[in-house]
Amino acid sequence: MLNSNLQQIGSALRKKNISSVELTQLYLERIATYNPQLNAYITVNSELSLAQARAADEMLASGQAQPLTGIPIAQKDIFCAKGWRTTCGSKMLENFIAPYDAYVIELFNRAGAVSLGKTNMDEFAMGSSNETSYFGPVKNPWNQEYVPGGSSGGAASAVAARLCAAATGTDTGGSIRQPAGLCGISGLKPTYGVCSRYGMIAFASSLDQAGPMARSAADLALLLNAMAGYDARDSTSLQRDKEDYARELDKPLQGLRIGLPREFFAAGLSEDVAQAVEAALNEYRKLGAVIVDISLPNSQLAVPVYYVLAPAEASSNLSRFDGVRYGHRAADYKDLAQMYEKSRAEGFGAEVKRRIMIGTYVLSHGYYDAYYLQAQKIRRLIAQDFTDAFKQCDVIMGPTSPSTAFKFGEKGDDPVQMYLSDIYTIAVNLAGLPGMSIPCGFGANAMPVGLQIIGNYFEEARMLKVAHQYQLATDWHSRAPL
Repeated sequence: MLNSNLQQIGSALRKKNISSVELTQLYLERIATYNPQLNAYITVNSELSLAQARAADEMLASGQAQPLTGIPIAQKDIFCAKGWRTTCGSKMLENFIAPYDAYVIELFNRAGAVSLGKTNMDEFAMGSSNETSYFGPVKNPWNQEYVPGGSSGGAASAVAARLCAAATGTDTGGSIRQPAGLCGISGLKPTYGVCSRYGMIAFASSLDQAGPMARSAADLALLLNAMAGYDARDSTSLQRDKEDYARELDKPLQGLRIGLPREFFAAGLSEDVAQAVEAALNEYRKLGAVIVDISLPNSQLAVPVYYVLAPAEASSNLSRFDGVRYGHRAADYKDLAQMYEKSRAEGFGAEVKRRIMIGTYVLSHGYYDAYYLQAQKIRRLIAQDFTDAFKQCDVIMGPTSPSTAFKFGEKGDDPVQMYLSDIYTIAVNLAGLPGMSIPCGFGANAMPVGLQIIGNYFEEARMLKVAHQYQLATDWHSRAPL
């Protein structure tokens, strides 16, 4: 059952080959065995999980089951879930119990899915390695000396190690795709606005997007069917007709035009990743696709633009964590100003403080025009590059990350090198496009390589088809580390 896809698990539950309670207990036992080593979960509450599983079994017995009813799913600890500790990987929210559900959690509850627990993450989703979490780093299950990627590293590690059937993640600059690539699973960042951000603790509001993480593209389609939907409480949520993201999965790829940006295959890309991606492209050629050379000339500016805009939004969003209403409050202070200062100094980690300071600087008087405004103009140019590229191709492909997973501490002293881990993913968020990563091989250090697929706005169904057809022809997505 642990190696079954979501459709197979759902079928087994409906046929009563296994109950949701039995399946949930199976995963909880596996979490108890492996989580002490991997640190993929921050919070596990078997009482809450099994209560949901019992409710799911009742839905199954009454014939009201939906595709995800009774299936145990892990939730990234950035989503508020009523009654669950919701920490965002930070000391600031170490003991915060959410009083309400994020809309994404609400939708999974309606679908009858079981929440297994809250997964570890970089603090406030700021990081590319899961080393900034207050609760300690997550280990990559393929080799525990290596990082799992971030910020959704706990979710990626849990899915890869079969500590859940699937998981939720969030992607601000690659935080679903990059850990999916480094852990050998599939992950999808939808078009900005497709999934509601209500109840998702904000990092950079114009970039953050929730998305699914699972073993295969077919699983991602089922998850996105449940997650996507308009929510009036989120001003950036898009009012669109409901669609079935699995509707194109079985269509052939004959004539598909794959755009290869020359900028994605320049200096900085490791040889083993390049070879795995090229092998995947050859597989696509066999499936009937044609390769088109394209250019994204402003993509090289994506990292500096992102590290102006994202910290600017973070400095604003994180101002609410002041020790007054909720979250960490310093024990000893003389007045209100000192309470703010000490609470924030004690509650935030080094990377969060770094980004708050950068963001406050670029928004300050005298620097706003020079930095923030210029970055917004270049953001528009980056989006236009994609618009022009999609006139020549149907999807864009390339590596998810410039290298496979790196060892703990390898980039910790050099923030710029860490930021460059997301060099191929960030532009997608700046443009608001959908992007995904699927496994396409292993590198020289026997660690997974991710293939990134980028689609035009609202073309998730086509991207999932492109990924699914590749996964029918290969078995990289079915490999397991444990």
